[in-house]
Amino acid sequence: MPKSNPASIAAVDLGSNSFHLIVAHPLDGHIKVVDRLREVIRLAAGFDAQNNLTDEACESALRCLDRFGQRIRHLPAGMVRAVGTNALRKARNAANFLPRAEAALGHSIDIVSGYEEARLIYLGVSHGLHDGADLRLVIDIGGGSTEVIIGRRFEPQLMESLHIGCVSMSVGLFRDGIIDARRMRDAEILARQELEPIEEAISRAGWQTAIGASGTMESVAAVLAQNGWSKDGITRDGLQRLRAAMIAVGHIDKLGELGVPAERRPVFPGGVSIAIGVFEELGIERLRVSDSALREGLLYDLMGRIEHEDVRERTVENLMQRFAVDRSQVARVRVTAASLLEHVAGDWALNTEEDKRLLQWAATLHEIGNTVSHSQYHKHGAYLLRNLDMPGFARGNQDRLAVLVRAHRRKMPMPEFGSGPQAENLLRLALLLRLAVVLHRARGAATPADVSLTVEARALKLSFPKSWLDAHPLTSADLAQEADYMKAAGYKLKFK
Repeated sequence: MPKSNPASIAAVDLGSNSFHLIVAHPLDGHIKVVDRLREVIRLAAGFDAQNNLTDEACESALRCLDRFGQRIRHLPAGMVRAVGTNALRKARNAANFLPRAEAALGHSIDIVSGYEEARLIYLGVSHGLHDGADLRLVIDIGGGSTEVIIGRRFEPQLMESLHIGCVSMSVGLFRDGIIDARRMRDAEILARQELEPIEEAISRAGWQTAIGASGTMESVAAVLAQNGWSKDGITRDGLQRLRAAMIAVGHIDKLGELGVPAERRPVFPGGVSIAIGVFEELGIERLRVSDSALREGLLYDLMGRIEHEDVRERTVENLMQRFAVDRSQVARVRVTAASLLEHVAGDWALNTEEDKRLLQWAATLHEIGNTVSHSQYHKHGAYLLRNLDMPGFARGNQDRLAVLVRAHRRKMPMPEFGSGPQAENLLRLALLLRLAVVLHRARGAATPADVSLTVEARALKLSFPKSWLDAHPLTSADLAQEADYMKAAGYKLKFK
């Protein structure tokens, strides 16, 4: 990393069972962990009947994040990555909870898709292993979801996120604490049903080494080792012996007799049943457990962003290829959009690196909807960007990118911008993108290099070289039409 960067970077994982904080120093392309904090929150158990997080669950989470914030609030924003996973993906009131959570932590929080969670888990696991060339099957049983990934070295090749986790399974089938053969069998069948649609793809991809990650796998491996049922990781035979022992003790309160820590007991039956289902459905005999997972993956992903090896750039490039984007047009719009942003960044407080990147990505992808149909292609593009799997992008960034693409032409979709300061910034980025697109509507290099833009509050003024607009009446007409669109959005456009 450049010497100008701070020595510490940090990752925060708002998991469905536990919240984790990890602080590290980058060192020769690797990380040296200097601090770890973990608190059991069980967010996945804190839902009401409408899938809203309860007040109690929210307050418990906020108290934890406030404590985490005391450790990392002083770090620059670009040196911290915080993400929410399945429980926050599921929560209908996540939009209300997030601002309070970000205020407590002192940093922004991204909600990531299951696909992105799987990518980050695989990145963390791969960096924690020797760089072997074997094809790896990685299983991470979380509180609300289970991620299944196949990859080689640092490149995932197949990623799936299943809607089962140790908390949700335990709440659903072991809420009263009773463990018996029927409930274990029912839980295992539920796990296998979730795996059934992807079993063929996993088998077809093939794998040589099975690796488990995160709390459930670590706790199961520890209990097996303590009882002498497996000496190296987790085995199918060891799981069956553990299953029999759990049924014999009969209740989560007695799992301490098997060496299960107190904080893990309420979610242990659900986690074990999912592990058994995974072994049975995917034909696993032995699995070794990794010390690294999502948190470490976040740190390595953050290091890539800092060192300008941002996976999001590769994602955008892949989408350009996939949707046959007109690269010449994209180049023209990108250059003009960047130039316009440079003129107004200070006046409009669009100074962050993320502002610049978001505008450039939107300029790059604004025409991908043409693959579906030229008619309403801005709407098709927005739909694609909201629903595609986009490695490196959090859900919020995908949504903002989709709004920019949706808003780059025709009537401004004002409700989609939301409200608040971030909404105003997004609207202003949309205005800049619209101008760049209008100026290149002829899909040629006719726009002069010395066009300038000034702004004052909610007024924009475009200035062209003398007589240029007279020589380009179509551009003048397009700008007049654009002025009407902007007026409806509460902005005034002048040009001369």
